[in-house]
Amino acid sequence: MKARQYINMMGMAAAVLLSSCVKDTLYDTPHPDHGKITVTADWSARGEGIDIPATWTIAMGDYTGTETTATHAPDYLFAPGSYTLVAWNPAEGITVSGTTATVAPASGSQTTGTFIDNAPGWFFTHAEQVSIEKDTDYPLTAAMQQRVRELQLELEVTQGRPELIQSVTATLSGIAGIFDMEKGQTIGEPTSTVFSFTRDGSKLTADARLLGTMGDVQALVLDIVFTDGGRTQRTEVDLTEALADFNSDMTTAYRVTGTLETPVGMEEGKGEITGWETVEGGDASAEM
Repeated sequence: MKARQYINMMGMAAAVLLSSCVKDTLYDTPHPDHGKITVTADWSARGEGIDIPATWTIAMGDYTGTETTATHAPDYLFAPGSYTLVAWNPAEGITVSGTTATVAPASGSQTTGTFIDNAPGWFFTHAEQVSIEKDTDYPLTAAMQQRVRELQLELEVTQGRPELIQSVTATLSGIAGIFDMEKGQTIGEPTSTVFSFTRDGSKLTADARLLGTMGDVQALVLDIVFTDGGRTQRTEVDLTEALADFNSDMTTAYRVTGTLETPVGMEEGKGEITGWETVEGGDASAEM
């Protein structure tokens, strides 16, 4: 009897020790020493008619990954600490290095100076600080913000003979070419872009896409070539006031209209643009 009692007591002690060991090794996740993230992209803050990008990328710490669906769940494990999560989509005409996005240089025969692309692709970014603790899963949402806005220009030719206009080349200065994704703002020095107007009767129209305006002055220079004897006209106008609200809402087209005088007798001179009006929102058919 005494021997049996001794064996039972030993068994009970072993059971208690085993139970204690099991309790000490219980964890909430399969990665007790690291954190893991799952990131879902929210594209709701984009302009009407703009498609959700086919791919998007996230970068956090030493990890970078690209996704084609709404949610990105990398196998990568993060050591405890503070990180900056940055998300963006690849866009034509925009290069990304680290957390800096830069509009590509312009190409084509009309760009003999230093200009940037006049129509980069639709670009979205998100940035936030993430604090990682071990043995924890983090469901995160990347609220993608549109960073490129469409500029629509329309000019009504009120003097001269618009049918004699052969070409109109425009140079717009005082715009942004670099975007800091982590800070969520444009950086660097003001730059310029060049584009062409098309004519339909007495109307001249042009579209461009910009990261935003930058600097104290936004200026538009039009170089017009006519069909009658190679006559030319250069028209300069200050668009600073007209573009004052351009950076306020990137999801809507920003339209500017005015009137253009092109007197037939003018040689190598300055024309005039008057009656500038602007409006935020709307689409290509909106009136100013």
